[in-house]
Amino acid sequence: MSGQTTSRTTTNTASPARGSAFRETMLGTLRLDEEDRARRVRLDLTVSADRLLRLLGTTEARATGRIRIAGWADDPCAEGELEISPLARRRIRYRIAFTAEGRRLTLDGWKSVTPRRPVVSMTVLPYTLQEDGVRIGTGTLRFPLGTQLLPFLASFRFPRHQDPGTFLAPRWRGERGRTEVWYSTVTDPATGSGLWLHHELTAPADGSEPYAHGWAAVFPKDGPVRHARFGPAKWIPDDAGFSADGVEVRPGHLSGAAEGGALRWDLTERPTDEPLFTFPRWSWRRPLLPAAQMLPAARATYDGTFTHDDTTLTLTAAPGASARIYGHGNARRWAWLHADLGGGDVLEIVAAVSMRPGLRRLPPMVFLRLRRQGRTWPRRPERPAAGWAGAGRFRADIALPTWKVTGRAGLRRIRVEVTQRADRTLALDYTDPDGQHATCRNSERADAHVLLERWWFGGWRTEAEWSLEGTAHAEVGTR
Repeated sequence: MSGQTTSRTTTNTASPARGSAFRETMLGTLRLDEEDRARRVRLDLTVSADRLLRLLGTTEARATGRIRIAGWADDPCAEGELEISPLARRRIRYRIAFTAEGRRLTLDGWKSVTPRRPVVSMTVLPYTLQEDGVRIGTGTLRFPLGTQLLPFLASFRFPRHQDPGTFLAPRWRGERGRTEVWYSTVTDPATGSGLWLHHELTAPADGSEPYAHGWAAVFPKDGPVRHARFGPAKWIPDDAGFSADGVEVRPGHLSGAAEGGALRWDLTERPTDEPLFTFPRWSWRRPLLPAAQMLPAARATYDGTFTHDDTTLTLTAAPGASARIYGHGNARRWAWLHADLGGGDVLEIVAAVSMRPGLRRLPPMVFLRLRRQGRTWPRRPERPAAGWAGAGRFRADIALPTWKVTGRAGLRRIRVEVTQRADRTLALDYTDPDGQHATCRNSERADAHVLLERWWFGGWRTEAEWSLEGTAHAEVGTR
């Protein structure tokens, strides 16, 4: 291969710096200026910072979670920031944005830390509720020491922080017969529409020139699915990400157009979680498997515009995620799910049957990662796919319109049921590096039901349960 068709991969040998993460729950009340009664409020937050907490200084942190206001709001995609400065500025400030009845609101307040009343000042949060900078209500939240202190302390983690942008650099180094993908899926909370941006590099197995191509698709809540392709175009290596035919993927930014501008987008991406390796981490560093998939950030929010035909969607803190795939091509059969479960929880599933001889007759191998309350289950990605010496593997029943995944690891078991309605599903053709074809059926407005159970004193009890209606991102592929 010529030097023009060989991409470079930059390896950062420095150890990632450690960050901080914890979960906090507060209860309280809100009194709207237009009402003469108080409403009960519950705020559940997952807080993360890119550095260790500085008790003598100031730490800026991100916050995501769920806010519930009795009879008025229940937003599982609340997000904002904290300023943690208990000694330097003697305050811990919260600014949390959320949606209530279609209105974008901001909860703004701070705990005023004082040594004269250390417990009260660290646990009571007076706040104002604002809309477009104008106060519309006031309230107070309190941290319930009796029930939440131990869970709060146990939630602290100090993970090694990895910049999601470092995972966007191309992995391809000029080999024949490879496929590399950058894709993003988003749900617009204002309209209920789903978005899919797919960017792909294909290096044919016959040694012909590599090419870049892809597509964009929108899944309106009321109306047919609309999509358009871009490319194929000559692949020009770019260490920052993907760039071809006027379409770009950069750290924190996605832009481009397809079908002569009939579909066009300009989106800012803000990661709100750490990377999530659906396959074993080593399989991303060393491409020994037929393919591997990972998420530079398990969750992200998107701002900007997406235009299809004469309609423009304006996104504000829209939840979604971007992912990466590198390998030899598509599987024989596969199913995929990305589900933002709210409150900082997320579920990622890839179930696939390999094209390799000897593996193609096996049942689907399941890679399932549930990140809940800051922890990822199962602990090792290999566990659902391999079990213990083959026993205890997770199982997948791949079909349409409904497919299922079940499995048990340790004292927990999970059941996932995904439904892709025909009117919300888009069928597209893939061409592998070897020239073979596969068909994917993708829905960015799928339904999903997730049941997590735990063995407790001789029986299975529900630990958590989620139902997503039109906000799950899913796909089934066949040949």
